[in-house]
Amino acid sequence: MKPINSNPKRSEEPIWWSLFGAGGSWFAMLTPVTVLLVGILVPLGIIDASTLSYERMQGVAAGWLGKAVIAGSIILPLWHAMHRIHHGIHDLGVNAGLAGKVVCYGFAALVSVVTLGLLVL
Repeated sequence: MKPINSNPKRSEEPIWWSLFGAGGSWFAMLTPVTVLLVGILVPLGIIDASTLSYERMQGVAAGWLGKAVIAGSIILPLWHAMHRIHHGIHDLGVNAGLAGKVVCYGFAALVSVVTLGLLVL
């Protein structure tokens, strides 16, 4: 039996896994509600279409809560997807190493910063 390493190497994986989990949870919770509202209830006439009019949604998106929901809806699922792609490439036998992390997580970080920048303007 191996002795327990009392000085283990630090890993950044918990950061990526937490973003992966947050993105998956966000997507799993909000996507069905969005599909129900926009894809079923409005076309069936159960909810009036003017409730989701452009002007009304623009007003919602202008507030801090609307901006937070928009940011979360773009950023968190993106981190989820890029983490899944990074590990999917590894599962296919491609050893991308540090370059794979930089491309996947760098892209997610770049889009996150651009999204937040556009929402603040």
